[in-house]
Amino acid sequence: MRTVTNDTVINEPSLTAGEVEMLLFALDRSRATFAWKTGGLDAAALNRPHPPSTMTLAGLIKHLTRVEEETAAWRLFGERPTPPWDTAEHGWEWEAAADDTPDELYTRWREAVARTRAAVAKVLADGGLDRPAGFTVTEDGQSPNVRRILVDVHDEYARHVGHADLFREAIDGLVGEDPPQPD
Repeated sequence: MRTVTNDTVINEPSLTAGEVEMLLFALDRSRATFAWKTGGLDAAALNRPHPPSTMTLAGLIKHLTRVEEETAAWRLFGERPTPPWDTAEHGWEWEAAADDTPDELYTRWREAVARTRAAVAKVLADGGLDRPAGFTVTEDGQSPNVRRILVDVHDEYARHVGHADLFREAIDGLVGEDPPQPD
C-alpha cells in the first residue's frame, strides 16, 4: 500500500515560477521523493546493506540529516551546527545510523529539514539568492552565494535519491519517480 504523508506531498510551482520558487520546488521535490523511498521501513530494512556498497538507507537518512543541519547553521550563517554534528567527524553518521531507531532517524531528519527551511526563508528575506553564505571557502575570504548552497543541497539529495531508489526496490519492490499524491 502506498501511503501519502506530509513529507511526500509535492506542491507544484506556478506555471510562471521564478528562480527562487523553482529552486525551492526542486529541493522539496527531491526531499519528498527521498522521504517516500526511505519511509515506513523497520530497522532491519533500513540497516540492510546493498553490496558491493556498505551504504544503507539508515545511513542515507542520517547523512542527509547532517547535510540539512550543516546547511541551516554553518553553510548559510557560518555558525556551528547543533550536536552531535558540531563535533562529529565526517563520515561518522554512516555507521552511527545503525544505533538509531527508525523513529529517531525519521524524526531527526524532519526536524533538520524544518530548520533548513526556516534558515533559507531568513536568508532569502535578507539578501536573496545573491547574498553571500556565512562561510568562506577560499584563502582570500570568498564565500559562495545562497544560490550555490541551495543547488549543492539539491544535488546531494539527487545523488542519494538514486541510491534510495535502488535500495528500496531491492527491499520491497517499491518503484516510481514521484510519491503518490493526495487526490
